[in-house]
Amino acid sequence: MRPAIALAFAAVLAFTGPTAAQSLQELPFDKQMKLAKVGDVDAQYEIGLAFETGKGARQDEAEAARWFRQSALQGNVEAQYHLARLVAKGAKGLKQDLSTALKLYQDAAAKGHAPAMNALGQAYQQGKGTSADPARAAEWYRKAADLKLADAQNNLGMLYLRGAGVSRDLAEAFRLFEASASQNDAWGLNNLGGMYEMGWGIPADKTKALGLYKQALSAGNAQARQNIERLAGTVQPVAR
Repeated sequence: MRPAIALAFAAVLAFTGPTAAQSLQELPFDKQMKLAKVGDVDAQYEIGLAFETGKGARQDEAEAARWFRQSALQGNVEAQYHLARLVAKGAKGLKQDLSTALKLYQDAAAKGHAPAMNALGQAYQQGKGTSADPARAAEWYRKAADLKLADAQNNLGMLYLRGAGVSRDLAEAFRLFEASASQNDAWGLNNLGGMYEMGWGIPADKTKALGLYKQALSAGNAQARQNIERLAGTVQPVAR
């Protein structure tokens, strides 16, 4: 780029030489920070993650957004997605800006980033940063689902179940929930259980439904506990 950048790049080479066998993620925070400050795009992303999660650094979402922004400006689409999420919700020192978040999601989605496609679908479904548009939500969920993103498979399945933005299709909802559940997605498992319980898109099977609810609970879906409690007394034990 410029002479000053060339000097900085030489410094990076000198710094990284002894730790070439170490991945960037394995480096201590202070060494990641040195790389980030001289323009390493991946280090900037890692620093953003550290500030976002509080792992390796104090949690500071505004500071995380600053580093994600620097990384995103250099073309890191994952950093752009994380920046969009922070801007969408806002934080201490970071103003919520739904329209900017939408633009960031749109740009990342256009680059093929599946989680951004799913987030864009949610924005259109919920009318965040734009007018609610279930049909466009379904379009973006489908793009992400085609890339086998479990969240998007589940979200698109819900649209087919409700007939929102698409024609109601219980068989297609079942297929999508099943695809999501096969990846151990907590909501996909729970919703697939619901399909078996109700007999939607598949013959009713409460034993199968109960098993799926239990898997959903193990995968972290707290709501599945209510389904288990409701259904447990109705399922007869299998005779042996």
